[in-house]
Amino acid sequence: MDFEEFESRVKKCALCGLSKGRTNVVPGEGSYTADVMFIGEGPGKDEDLLGRPFVGAAGKFLTELLGIIGMDREQVYIANVVKCRPPGNRDPLPEEVETCWPYLEEQIKMIKPKLIVTLGRHSMNRFLPGLKISQVHGQPKRYVGIWQEKQIYLPVYHPAVALYDPRKKDIIIEDFKKIPLILKKLNDS
Repeated sequence: MDFEEFESRVKKCALCGLSKGRTNVVPGEGSYTADVMFIGEGPGKDEDLLGRPFVGAAGKFLTELLGIIGMDREQVYIANVVKCRPPGNRDPLPEEVETCWPYLEEQIKMIKPKLIVTLGRHSMNRFLPGLKISQVHGQPKRYVGIWQEKQIYLPVYHPAVALYDPRKKDIIIEDFKKIPLILKKLNDS
């Protein structure tokens, strides 16, 4: 299956209640050959309106973070655990996450990223269960992968955290600065 077919199928999805309240499905965007895949929790209001991930205030900060490390959105792939906006930006319900999970697995298998950066605790918990983001942010983890036996994950705070707690902005920037170093190490091995 190619990405066009995949996105067409995702955009028609009506498998859970989130489909009833959405304006647009937000499958993800970026390079289909990206070394780095960023995964957030779910679309917000701006993302739902435009059908694109991370385009609101948190998305602007994500774009700024990428610039700090010499990357841009076209070089990476950005997706979410759920593809439709939960009402009122609430956390996705467990059944909504489970329903959408095969889509994300499929994306990861097609893209085959060297590094998955989880944006926030909800995304992190899907890949690295039982950890606390306050204790492990910025620390690469090797864990059972979706498309390979062991996958490298980098848990970081969600960019929106910096909007609510400006003290975390520098922490997020420092965590992002580890991305090129991790990629270099992976490319050298």
